[in-house]
Amino acid sequence: MNGQHWAGQQERGSYWLMKLTATLVRSLGRRVLSPLIHMIVAYFFLFGRRARRSAWQYQQRLHRHTGGQTPAPSHWQVFRQFMAFADALLDKLDVWNGRLSLADIDIDDPSHLRQQLRGARGQMLVGAHLGNLEVCRALAELGEQVPMNVLVHTRHAERFNRLLGEAGASNLRLIQVSELDPAIMLQLAERLEQGEWLAIAGDRVPLHGTRTVEVDFVGHQAALPQGPWLLAGLLSCPVNLLFCLKQQGRYRITLEPFAEHIQWRRGQRDQVIAESAARYASRLGHYCAQAPLQWFNFYPFWKTDDDAPA
Repeated sequence: MNGQHWAGQQERGSYWLMKLTATLVRSLGRRVLSPLIHMIVAYFFLFGRRARRSAWQYQQRLHRHTGGQTPAPSHWQVFRQFMAFADALLDKLDVWNGRLSLADIDIDDPSHLRQQLRGARGQMLVGAHLGNLEVCRALAELGEQVPMNVLVHTRHAERFNRLLGEAGASNLRLIQVSELDPAIMLQLAERLEQGEWLAIAGDRVPLHGTRTVEVDFVGHQAALPQGPWLLAGLLSCPVNLLFCLKQQGRYRITLEPFAEHIQWRRGQRDQVIAESAARYASRLGHYCAQAPLQWFNFYPFWKTDDDAPA
């Protein structure tokens, strides 16, 4: 990837932005903040050339990959993707403010994974920056109230945890996992044994991470992190996929099993991890086609940007 890493762009201001937003939510509410957030996102659309190019490239490649079933890119379609991001931010405010209940969410769970949330040992959920994973907090806070450990790459995890606590999240915890050192592995293993679940995004490479694998994503080679699949193999826990898309004004959480165990023999680890990442990329592309404007990775996701117009 060319240019500054995505995490480098967000690391410095994300904590203070969230703190300011949380304060404004409590004092003003969504109705007052809605015009402000839409104006801010519109500003980034107008002056964020790199983000516009990246969104255009994504829409173009998805359009080709689906044989024209998703809209072709245009300035209007790219703007709509930015505005979908603004709406997702507003929905996050509702989550933080306790204005979202399970009655507001549709859950697609044909394999009955929710029934396993209260099991003796926890499992892993792998999601993506597609739709609104914040809404999935409902599983931890409003549903079975199972402790959910969200694995993140930010160095401000403890500060975010304090803000989540102030917002009323008692079963949601952020854990920094930029490096899978022995202390982190022991902590995660203990939480699994206590029946807690782990959640991690599988579509962003950590700031200092070098463990990536090249996979086909919507018809082009992209680098995805090995971390989720390496972690699942080392912890020997079941892996499930989690997506949350907004359709017809309602959120739909989809849970689907991915692997009972990710295992490898000597010399096969890289191959097994590559196969797992490729399967994940295929499912991610499937859900992108269902909600093409809800992909919120506004940076060059592929190695080249030759398909994106200047």
